Amino acid sequence: MAEARTIVLVEGTSDQRALEALARRLGRNLAAEGVAVVRMGGAQAIGGCLEQYGPRGLDLRLAGLCDAGEERYVRRALERAGLGADLTRSGMEELGFYVCDVDLEDELTRSLGPGAVERVIEAEGETPSFRTFQKQPEKRGLTLEGQLREFMWNRKIRYATLLVDALDLTRVPRPLERLLAAV
Repeated sequence: MAEARTIVLVEGTSDQRALEALARRLGRNLAAEGVAVVRMGGAQAIGGCLEQYGPRGLDLRLAGLCDAGEERYVRRALERAGLGADLTRSGMEELGFYVCDVDLEDELTRSLGPGAVERVIEAEGETPSFRTFQKQPEKRGLTLEGQLREFMWNRKIRYATLLVDALDLTRVPRPLERLLAAV
């Protein structure tokens, strides 16, 4: 981190692992490029991270990734840090901050397609667990994509890299593709 010129703020470990795995697959070494991916421990910590790394702190170049449910919170934090006013999603993107529609797992599931995600689950030996999960009354009404995303919820740290490794590089989710292009 001492050599970093750019800080990419992500909510947690799964986001960090996915982003770093994708960068590696694209032949990039973020650390060698002076880019550090920092997990905030949740979007609510962004204010402190912006103070530490932003214009009032170390004044490093900033970028980031968040879930749609956290977009408003991240937008307000960027504004409070003096990085913009009345930001829209496109304004956030101009600053290098990208929003995953629903969340990263949803983005990856849509890009891969449900069949490919099920093959990743199968390769991990978890198809029986997934089938049991699907049978739960509250899960039956979900689409297959919704079931897959919810199944990943408490497994997302493990599956982040696996899903990225299975990804067709011509179908990289827009927020990840744009974020890596920005840094």
